[in-house]
Amino acid sequence: MNSQFTKIIRILLGVILLVFGLNKFRPFIPLPQPPEAAANFMNSLAETGYVLYVVAFFEVVIGIMLLAKKWVPFAILLLAPISLNILLFHMFLDVPAIATAIVVVALNGILIYKYRQKYSPLFS
Repeated sequence: MNSQFTKIIRILLGVILLVFGLNKFRPFIPLPQPPEAAANFMNSLAETGYVLYVVAFFEVVIGIMLLAKKWVPFAILLLAPISLNILLFHMFLDVPAIATAIVVVALNGILIYKYRQKYSPLFS
């Protein structure tokens, strides 16, 4: 759990979440124009006035938790549905930009596996 590999994975995932979460609040990384279906979906989420901000808030908070090594098992469990939705969004609406989604899901999966003993009370 405290190996160098786990530490690198935790920090890398934390940085990705922090950067992309902050980018949703105030864009500083230009992102490519998504296909029309993906753009329509994102625009409908933006029109709600809160959904993208809530997702961005959770990404930033989880990223900070991972970087600060605070409540890591909780953070990666909280990230699981978010990362799954990121992957599904790219699988169905924006396949050309799926690489980052795969990286986030893979890193989250590795960390869930590394911290699996912390979750054993949930299944007993």
